[in-house]
Amino acid sequence: MSHTLPFPVGFALGVIACTAASLAAAQTYPVKPVRIVTGFAPGGSTDVIARLVGNKLAEVLGQPFVIEHRPGAATAIAAERVASAPPDGYTLLLIAASTTSQSALRKKALPYDLENGFAHISMLAVGPFVLLVHPSVPVKDVKALIALARAQPGKLNVGSPGVGSVNHLAALLFNHRAKLSMTYVAYKGSAEAVVAVASGQIDLSFPSVPAALPLMAQQRVRALAVTSAQRVPVIKDVPTIAEAALPGYEYSGALGLSAPAGTPREIIARLNTSIVKVVNTPELREAIAKIGFEAQTSTAEQYTAFIKDDIAKIAVAVAAAGLKVE
Repeated sequence: MSHTLPFPVGFALGVIACTAASLAAAQTYPVKPVRIVTGFAPGGSTDVIARLVGNKLAEVLGQPFVIEHRPGAATAIAAERVASAPPDGYTLLLIAASTTSQSALRKKALPYDLENGFAHISMLAVGPFVLLVHPSVPVKDVKALIALARAQPGKLNVGSPGVGSVNHLAALLFNHRAKLSMTYVAYKGSAEAVVAVASGQIDLSFPSVPAALPLMAQQRVRALAVTSAQRVPVIKDVPTIAEAALPGYEYSGALGLSAPAGTPREIIARLNTSIVKVVNTPELREAIAKIGFEAQTSTAEQYTAFIKDDIAKIAVAVAAAGLKVE
């Protein structure tokens, strides 16, 4: 004799069973190694931060966190790898500023949706860019640079590692806010662009802090400002662009962790709690600061909102400049 429960009762019991299963999975998670997929090659600052955080998470959660490198296509290869992975918390994506910038530039062409195709967990760190000029450029601060650029539209050359790179977008946002016209010069990488400033081939660039520090120490370049909302401790004498000339200007390269959409909320919450715990230890904050980044965590909701706002901010500047990236 079979017994069939009324639909509302059966549905409710099904929901309870699924919820119980999710809670049980979250309580035992993780039971095997977790992969952190990054779109960068080994050895860079992004890789260093991934390993620092991964090693500490392994200590807290009792399972190895393995870094998997999938470089190429401005981190789109890594993002697609994670977007198509099972939503079980064992494949995470290290999202960098280039991931959000490409989502703003190539949204329709990408095989994933960064805003809705992931369960965002937490921010890890932020790393600003530095507005550098060659010593021959006759300015000492940002206001003087803006005045010079306005007096000579298109004459100043700003270099970056390719159209649509995060360094290019930092310059694009600067020019958009200051209502300037400069000539963009593309290089194969950020190292080539910052060396071009030091050698006088171009007038200015927006490299990362780690890339700028050696040339600043050698006094081969002049640092006018940083792009973050707050000053950077390792170069605390350099003002922000916002305080120097353009209130409200801010553009930093954020790093954070995300999982495939559909990952149980309980697992996202467990990861978030663990990330906030390890990243905010004095040991990790100091290690991250030494490579020119600032440790910064968030709730899952805050990180989701940050990504959405970042994509929208970039899209506005890109539209204003008429920039198109294929």
